[in-house]
Amino acid sequence: MIRVLLVDDQRLVRAGLRMLCESAPDMQVVGEAHDGAAAVRLAEQLHPDVVLMDLRMPGVDGTAATARILARRPAIRVVVLTTFDDDEHLYPALDAGACGFLVKDATPAELLDGVRRAAAGDSPFSPAVLRRLVDQAVRARRPAGPPPAPPPGLTAREAEILALVGAGLSNPEIAARLQVGVTTVKTHVANLMSKTGAANRVQLAVYATGR
Repeated sequence: MIRVLLVDDQRLVRAGLRMLCESAPDMQVVGEAHDGAAAVRLAEQLHPDVVLMDLRMPGVDGTAATARILARRPAIRVVVLTTFDDDEHLYPALDAGACGFLVKDATPAELLDGVRRAAAGDSPFSPAVLRRLVDQAVRARRPAGPPPAPPPGLTAREAEILALVGAGLSNPEIAARLQVGVTTVKTHVANLMSKTGAANRVQLAVYATGR
């Protein structure tokens, strides 16, 4: 069971997130916080696996709260869930230790998938955010030398999925595009990470784009 803490200053948003998370058989909402200070306190008390963190809140904002939570309990996975996907909000949140960044127009399936991926140690990002991170990483890496050679033993299906990961598609989107199950896509992505040495989805997307 994935223990989830919801952090948002809007009660209606928290109520919707609670209904969504509790509709999933593998998730339990253990608490709600209306600001960053309450989030830090509840994270210490409730030991959630995943925190869904809003950024813009009165008092202690989501970025500061993320840093404080992870300083005390580094095993907690903080996923930013925000209306703002610009660099001004993205990079400070990542610097604070957030493992993922989802925008609030994500579909219910994408949000639940993001929570599960975060709990499993992955880094969930909305496609547009992932695309921006990949583009910047590729630009930063290009002057250092040639791109890596393709890994040996890559199947045709794995190469296809690698390209779609590089394009910023989520697992459900890849599954729909290829008309296969999401579990099948997850298996291929895990194999690709192993073959490329990527530690997370962002690194895998960077690899796919820079090959």
